[in-house]
Amino acid sequence: MKIAILKERRDSEKRVAASPDSVEKFIKMNCTVTVETGAGSDASISDDAFAKAGATIAKTPAETVKGADLILKVSRPTDAEIGLFSKGQALACHAHALTETDLVAKLAAAGVTLFAMELVPRITRAQSMDILSSQANMSGYKSVLDALEHYGRALPMMSTAAGRVSPANVFVMGVGVAGLQAIATAKRLGAIVWATDVRPDTKEQVESLGGKFLAVENEEFLQAQTAGGYAKEMSDDYKRQQAALVAEKIKTMDIVITTALIPGRPAPVLVTEDHVKSMKPGSVIVDLAVETGGNCPLSEYGKVVTKHGVTLVGHANVPSRLAETTSQLFARNLLNFLTPMIDKETGKLTIDTEDEVVRGTLVCRDGAVVHERLKDMAPKKAGSKKAAAKKAAGKKSGAKKAGAKKAGTKKAAAKKASASPAPAAPAPAAPASSPASAPTSAPTSAPQQDEKKEG
Repeated sequence: MKIAILKERRDSEKRVAASPDSVEKFIKMNCTVTVETGAGSDASISDDAFAKAGATIAKTPAETVKGADLILKVSRPTDAEIGLFSKGQALACHAHALTETDLVAKLAAAGVTLFAMELVPRITRAQSMDILSSQANMSGYKSVLDALEHYGRALPMMSTAAGRVSPANVFVMGVGVAGLQAIATAKRLGAIVWATDVRPDTKEQVESLGGKFLAVENEEFLQAQTAGGYAKEMSDDYKRQQAALVAEKIKTMDIVITTALIPGRPAPVLVTEDHVKSMKPGSVIVDLAVETGGNCPLSEYGKVVTKHGVTLVGHANVPSRLAETTSQLFARNLLNFLTPMIDKETGKLTIDTEDEVVRGTLVCRDGAVVHERLKDMAPKKAGSKKAAAKKAAGKKSGAKKAGAKKAGTKKAAAKKASASPAPAAPAPAAPASSPASAPTSAPTSAPQQDEKKEG
């Protein structure tokens, strides 16, 4: 089996989907590996390093994917790259499949088998394959360093001959993988760290890292987590109490790091403009959810801005800001995912749809979208559209004929009535008071939102 590693072409993407170590291991499994020249240059991995591991270096993307059975990428492919793919080739990458449905449709139409790595199930066996966790871990670490770049004061407490320097207060909102690493990093650097999350199990995790937990800890809070570790939707009353608690605490914070993400949905708002206005001048907010709308509406994607005296950091693709480390982790995730699927004797890829991990990531195959969460999003065939249009036209035509017939009947009835004496006027009807006549209203409760543990 030939494996192709393409150079990433999307803005802000510096990572590469392979490392010399993963290339060497693929070759030991009787695979051949072709790497596009310069694929690892932004991640400090040279062509020579890949070549020494046994890879062939190709000059162009077309040459790289030609004859490949499996293509590995970090980010989802561009339209130009999809144009290079051939029917029957497989692709594994971070596809954003739940939101990039047009991309999924294009890959299905091209006959490409897509494995969306962000959909790896959250089970023990698949932890070593989980790209979301490996990349979020580095994002949490980098978020603290990015905050310090724009924070004009020292982080730890210091006693100097000139006087005492007070430690900074850091507030981490969302205690998933990224949040936990942010807590640990800020604590190691000497800050006083606070953290909040609606899941009760996170309290112990925060405190084990030396952080202080902030939440309205009532009976509802104790029941706010599903058996799978996800957050439940809280009542309006709880949200009000929690918002008041956060609003009071955020005034005293020097650095706020937000990490809350909901897969396939816009990021929830955690820090409002009023919160920002209440913060001390010189404070910093790092919004790790800015790519999906942001946890603060004032954050701007790919920019660092100052509003109301507070610096808001909204870097694009934070994992890519540590490209060498995150590339090595991503490559290891892919290797761990693919190893059980590669026949060690022949080097061929075997797709077992009975396997929970394979089934969870397989999005399209043989020209069709096969993932359960995406089947309804798949575009209908042109023939189906024509049939539907023909059916609708038939209904419309039938309705017109029925309407004309009905109109003729009404005219005949009117003519007959004019020749007959008018009946006595009926008594006025009583006001309608039955439940059936009352207007219906939309449900006021929001649907349950299951928040991923990775933050």
